[in-house]
Amino acid sequence: MRVAVGNDHAGLSLKAAVIDELEKLGHEVLDFGTNASSSVDFPDFATPVGQAIQGGQAERGILICGSGVGMCIAANKMHGIRASVAHDTYSAHQGVEHDGMNVLCLGARIVGDELARELVRAFMGASFQQEERFIRRLNKVNALEGK
Repeated sequence: MRVAVGNDHAGLSLKAAVIDELEKLGHEVLDFGTNASSSVDFPDFATPVGQAIQGGQAERGILICGSGVGMCIAANKMHGIRASVAHDTYSAHQGVEHDGMNVLCLGARIVGDELARELVRAFMGASFQQEERFIRRLNKVNALEGK
């Protein structure tokens, strides 16, 4: 699977572990940076990740900032993006399975490298469950984008 990864300066410290784990799992990574430690604005890095998913260049995305919250807010403003902060493995896989989450947001000031690797494995190992109730709910969420 192709996975778009983006981070701001606060997320830089976690990016290497996330990309390494994705590559170990056999995924192709599209790195939308930053690679600089100087202060940058998180929406500038959430945008290309969302656009890669919207355009079909990536199936999923992972965004990293200090808390994960800013990236999550920015990503969810984009059509077709269903992003969530997940700092526990249950949320990382359940968000995909029940809610169709396609972007995982991580906080580098919240989780360390090893937990981030576990979260990546949980997120990437999950698939949307095609149960009627989950499909119905996802359709309702998608309808909100048109309002």
